[in-house]
Amino acid sequence: MLTEIAVRDLKPRAQRFMKADRDGLYIEVVPSGIKYWWFVSQAGGKRKKFALGKYPDLSLKEAREACVLKKREVGIALGLDVPGVRFEELAEEWYKTRILPLSANYSRTVRMRLDKYLLPGFRGRPVAFIKGKEILALCKEIEAAGFVETAHRVLDIFAAVFQFGIPTGIVPADPTAGLSANLQPVRASHFAALTDRRDVAALMTAIRFYRQSRVRNALYFSAYTFCRPGEVRGALWREVDFARCEWRIPAERMKGNREHVVPLARQAVNVLENERALLDGLGIVSDFVFPSERSSARPMSENTVRMAIRSMGFGADKMSAHGFRHMASTILNESGLWSADAIEMQLAHSSGGVREIYNQAKYMPERVRMMQWYADELDRLRDGE
Repeated sequence: MLTEIAVRDLKPRAQRFMKADRDGLYIEVVPSGIKYWWFVSQAGGKRKKFALGKYPDLSLKEAREACVLKKREVGIALGLDVPGVRFEELAEEWYKTRILPLSANYSRTVRMRLDKYLLPGFRGRPVAFIKGKEILALCKEIEAAGFVETAHRVLDIFAAVFQFGIPTGIVPADPTAGLSANLQPVRASHFAALTDRRDVAALMTAIRFYRQSRVRNALYFSAYTFCRPGEVRGALWREVDFARCEWRIPAERMKGNREHVVPLARQAVNVLENERALLDGLGIVSDFVFPSERSSARPMSENTVRMAIRSMGFGADKMSAHGFRHMASTILNESGLWSADAIEMQLAHSSGGVREIYNQAKYMPERVRMMQWYADELDRLRDGE
C-alpha cells in the first residue's frame, strides 16, 4: 500500500511504470516525471483503465476517494451491484478511505464504535433501505444507558457513512437528517473533561513535556489514579503501601467518608518513586506526597494542577483537574473490557453498607487489572501507538 511520501518520492525511469496502491488504484510515472492516477477494473474478466487525475493535483487520499466513486459508477463495488450494497460494506469502504489514513488513535476509536454499536444491528442490511427510525432507536438505547455523548458520536458516524454513499447513488438520501434533535443535548459537565482520544493523547503528551517536575508528577498521578483533586494533593506517604502497590485513602479524606483503595499501576508507582527522589534531592521532608512549594507542612495548592492544565493550552471549557475522572470513566466504559460495577467502585461511586464491603473484595482483582490497562492505554495514546 502506498504512502503520501512514497508517491512523492517516485522517480521517473526511461520507460513508464505503474505502482499499485489497493482496491485497483494505481499511480503511473511517465519518463517526463508526470504522475497519473488510474483505477484498473477486472470486472467480467476484462481489464479496463479509468483515468482519475494527476498527482499532486490529486493527493493519495483524494485519489482513493475518486477510486471508490469510480468503482461505484461502473457498478463493481466489492463485486456487487450498486443497489445491493450492504451497510457493513459501505461502512468498511468509508472507514478505509476516510478514517484509516488519519491518526492511529482516532481510527482505533472509530473502529471500536463501528464494531460495538453500528455493525451488530445493521450487518447484512441493504444500505438503501435503512430507515432513520431504526438508527434513532439504537442511539436512544445508548442514551438510556447514560452515554449521551456517545449516542451523538454514533449518530455522527452513521451520517458520515451515508453521506459517503450519496454521490454515487447508493444512498438516495441521508436517513439521519434531523435525528440529533431527538437526542438529549450533550450538556457541558460541571467539570470539563477531555474524552476524544486525540485530545487525551495531546494532554498526555503535554504532561510529558511539562517543565516543573513536581507538578508534572502530580499531573501524571492524577491521570493514572483518576482520584478527586483534593485526594491527590492531600496524599500522604503513610497511605501508600509500595509492597502491595496500593494507595489507601482513609475515610476522613474521602467524599463518602469511606476508606478507598486505589490499586497502583506500575506507572503510578514510578511517579511516586520519582517524586520521593525529587524531594530527597531538594532536602524536603514532608508527610505529603505533593507538598506546597512554600511550605512542606502543607499540601500542594488546589490551583496548581488547574493552572498547569491551563498553561498547557487546555481552556476551562476543555479540561479541569476533576476532568481526569470523567476522562477515565469514558475510556474504561467505551473499552467494553471492564464491568460497570468495577469502574464505579474505582471511581468511589458506591452506596456503602455491607454490600460495599463485599464488592470491595469481589471486584478488587478486576480493578487491579483495569488500573494497569488504563495506565498502559494512556501511555499508548501519549506515545502515538
